Amino acid sequence: MGLFDNAVPGGNITKPLMIALGALLVGKMLSGRSAEQPEQSPAPAPTGPAPTETTSADGGLVGGLGGLLDKLRNAGHGNAADSWVGTGQNQPINANDLGAAIGPQIIREIAQRTGLDEQELLKQLSTALPGIVDRLTPNGQVPQQHQVATAFNT
Repeated sequence: MGLFDNAVPGGNITKPLMIALGALLVGKMLSGRSAEQPEQSPAPAPTGPAPTETTSADGGLVGGLGGLLDKLRNAGHGNAADSWVGTGQNQPINANDLGAAIGPQIIREIAQRTGLDEQELLKQLSTALPGIVDRLTPNGQVPQQHQVATAFNT
């Protein structure tokens, strides 16, 4: 995987985890569609509005890396998120805290796309995100969205 080698403890980034990370950070990773293409779901839509309005401009379901970091900061996990971007030691994040910060609707959407159980998805994301964000921000700076997309395409 190049950039993401050894970013996850154990070095194993599974395909469902890459789909989940892409869904959060890069809109065009969603089920292989670009963000501009409308959702075509064979199953009935879940109750409540779908989070498709946040997938604009290939920003993923949360507005890209910057949007994810903002959600974490707004949920009181700024120290952890900032540690991933910074050049020091990465602080962990609890799976439940990550889920609360991202929001249940988005977690449900990603779980459906990956085929993972929501709790397993959160467990894997909470383990992977610190290292992935660290790799995406080697100089302590959040990259432009197109740079994040490029990292996922390599």
